[in-house]
Amino acid sequence: MRAYQIVGGNRLAGTVTAHGAKNAVLPILSAAVLCRRSVIENCPTLSDVAVSCHILRHLGIAVDRQQSTLTLTRIDEGCRDIPVEWMRAMRSSILFLGGMLARCGLVTLSRPGGCSLGGRPIDLHLLAMRQMGAVIEEEGDTLRCTAPHGLHGAAVQLPYPSVGATENLLIAAAGTPGETAITGAAREPEITDLIAYLQGCGARIETDTDGVLLVQGRRELTGCRHTVLPDRIEAATYLAAAAMTGGEITVFARPEHLAAPLAALRRAGCRITADAESVSLTAPARLLGMGSIVTLPYPGFPTDLQAVFMAMAAGAHGFTSLTETVFEHRFAHVEELRRMGADITAAGRTAVVSGVPRLQGASLACPDLRAGAALVLAALAAEGQSTVTDVSHIERGYAGFVPTLAGLGAAITPVEV
Repeated sequence: MRAYQIVGGNRLAGTVTAHGAKNAVLPILSAAVLCRRSVIENCPTLSDVAVSCHILRHLGIAVDRQQSTLTLTRIDEGCRDIPVEWMRAMRSSILFLGGMLARCGLVTLSRPGGCSLGGRPIDLHLLAMRQMGAVIEEEGDTLRCTAPHGLHGAAVQLPYPSVGATENLLIAAAGTPGETAITGAAREPEITDLIAYLQGCGARIETDTDGVLLVQGRRELTGCRHTVLPDRIEAATYLAAAAMTGGEITVFARPEHLAAPLAALRRAGCRITADAESVSLTAPARLLGMGSIVTLPYPGFPTDLQAVFMAMAAGAHGFTSLTETVFEHRFAHVEELRRMGADITAAGRTAVVSGVPRLQGASLACPDLRAGAALVLAALAAEGQSTVTDVSHIERGYAGFVPTLAGLGAAITPVEV
């Protein structure tokens, strides 16, 4: 089993360029099944991206990677099923549903896997596909999905701004002739990036005065060259790492996508400056409690940063309250942080953190992707040595995590345990 051995106490300082966003590139790769040829630039090297590439090849798409550029070329119609092991490897595998229904009119797959964060139903995905003409038969974990008369445009209202359901709808609608109107769509920057890709491929997508997404699809999209936007979650993680270790950092990313986490960092006492393409942070001698943080759909505080900011609060002076509204079970890191001496009281979906002067090194296990990153950051700020296991979770979402941290001055080494 791969693990990270970490000696805490080093001040992190330097410059980081955020990789392409995991949460943007995965839906774009799913949408590529609709196209003859696409070139995706700034594609991060992640295990989730590797799984998407396996699925693409299975579905008849040739994949060629040259450094951070993927060239995707359809060479045959491929299979119309997705193996269970690839569906269960990541949550985003469900995003192939919309594209395959639009392209082939049928696909067989299983319910997706990924991090265990409590109930993550795909009901909204299935409801939307059914409104566009799909027939979906569910047998246990197996979904047999067909569109006997082809998908058609529809007016779809999402009762909750689900990012995944919005992405699946956009992909399916882009590959379906006729107009689809999506009310209640999510507004994350990664969705805006998917829209830009689909527009480059030939779909017409506009937002009307009421905020409804109007998609005029085509039977076949041309494909295009697209550069994936920088990863805002990765950028905020490295800003937090510098903040927790009393450091100083400049991260090249898009500050306009980081308003909520930057506000929390300022409340923690960090000095932050930003221009159009970067954010610079200087940490105080000791961080301050950040008050109330509530995870919400964009532009609210991202659920993907809740664990990282809880780790930051664990060593701050004062109190921080974190309320998780997006996922019901996203506090698996609480018990691991307590192993390090963190003072955290959790009840329901709220955790109250009373900062301690210094966390202590410990043996830790990553329960999921973002919690894993949080534990690594806590270990970097702690006194003594820590070992963090199950780091395959982290490598699903952070490209070059260890060398990047080491380049900032962290004492972190990959080991086998």
